[in-house]
Amino acid sequence: MNQIPALIRVFSYLSILTVGGGMAAFPEMKVMTVEVHHWLDFTQLIHIYSLGQMAPGPNMMMIIVIGQWAAGLVGAIVTLIAFFGPTAVLAYIVAKAWRKLEKWPWRDSIQRGLAPVSIGLLLAGCFSMAKGAITGLETATIAVAALLILLQYKINPALLVVGGAAVGLLSFLPK
Repeated sequence: MNQIPALIRVFSYLSILTVGGGMAAFPEMKVMTVEVHHWLDFTQLIHIYSLGQMAPGPNMMMIIVIGQWAAGLVGAIVTLIAFFGPTAVLAYIVAKAWRKLEKWPWRDSIQRGLAPVSIGLLLAGCFSMAKGAITGLETATIAVAALLILLQYKINPALLVVGGAAVGLLSFLPK
């Protein structure tokens, strides 16, 4: 079955949901890629997203992997264009209009309203991922430790990624 039309529909739609960053689209990405189309399972999605976080460049480049799994090289290319294309066009149009509406009295109100929506979408993505990534006491401890360290100290998050990988390697090695 040709997955290309479905990839275009799903990732064009997800593109518009990335207000506030890629994590904002994560809950719907899970629904569409795992539950509706079965391109991968939830654990695979979490792993792909996590690797995307560690890779240089935009973390949402991880969507290419989903497209590749669903439909090979063409799927990867189509997914990339479908995901970044609509957002790029929308951002261009809004930026041009936003400059023209500089003196518009409602502009500030719109900006103030969008910030909490972005935060809400981001938190929904975090909770959605946590449901799949925190699977027991060990993973909960790693998550809480990382949160507390980030809140308490000014530390490069990359160090936490490396530390989490090391703890995971030691904790989850097959016995």
